[in-house]
Amino acid sequence: MRTGQMNKNESALEVREEIILMSFLLQNLKHKSRDNVKSLLRNKKILVNEQIVTQFNHPLRAGDRVEIRWEAAAEGSISRNMSILYEDDHLIVIDKHAGLLTIATDKEKDRTAYTMLSSHVKLQNPANRIFIVHRLDRDTSGVMMFAKSEKVQSLMQSEWKDRVKERTYIAVVEGKVEEPEGRISSYIYESKSLVMHSVQNPEKGDLAVTRFRTIKSNKDYSLLEVTLETGKKNQIRIHMQEIGHPVAGDRKYGASGNPIGRLGLHASVLAFVHPVTGKDMHFELKAPAKFRRLC
Repeated sequence: MRTGQMNKNESALEVREEIILMSFLLQNLKHKSRDNVKSLLRNKKILVNEQIVTQFNHPLRAGDRVEIRWEAAAEGSISRNMSILYEDDHLIVIDKHAGLLTIATDKEKDRTAYTMLSSHVKLQNPANRIFIVHRLDRDTSGVMMFAKSEKVQSLMQSEWKDRVKERTYIAVVEGKVEEPEGRISSYIYESKSLVMHSVQNPEKGDLAVTRFRTIKSNKDYSLLEVTLETGKKNQIRIHMQEIGHPVAGDRKYGASGNPIGRLGLHASVLAFVHPVTGKDMHFELKAPAKFRRLC
């Protein structure tokens, strides 16, 4: 084997004998696990004779040239449940699909946004890590951000109110919302059964404020644009229940049905000031088409 360093983000390996690609990569990338190598292939970072190869059993011959591209993709799919919208040295912004957990639970430890992004950054350097900045419920889709260092995580979390300029969701709720817009304010607390409750007593919970605007509605469902002034656990879901219009599919908080096979909640806009560069960052995803078809 001969290794050529093309630049800091690429490596070139020369094949000396007939061998299967997976075996060749495991032999020559000793700091990578089988899962790491599979991820490299899946994310189209392996080239054989300048052609992208994704099959682990691709046959190699003596004289073939294998290139590994280590650079982070600015945009691309990590799995069918998540794709990267933006990545730099400090943070990653993703499009999380409904059904994907943010972090591990007792029942699910592997297929989470956190574990998949951890594997992604470790492909560039095994010492790389990611850090949770905020979360989306498992069945909520949309824009979400992770930090790539504890410093950036701390900056975003400690200065969240000042740095985050907009967090907007699109929600499908049950019933016809008559008001063109509204504001919901209450105090939210979590019970021992892990259910969030809304009260008007400031001594019992934390202040939660939600604004909404009705986009369109019919007698059965309404499509709302929902903006958070605060970011409490299950805030939108509990506030929609409180005004008598639970989020579609949200049986935990009062929904009677599940017409689209998922929770009718989508994080559509996340705008913030970059914690390192100071640049204004704005990410926006359209609501799933099935949301609009209901109304």
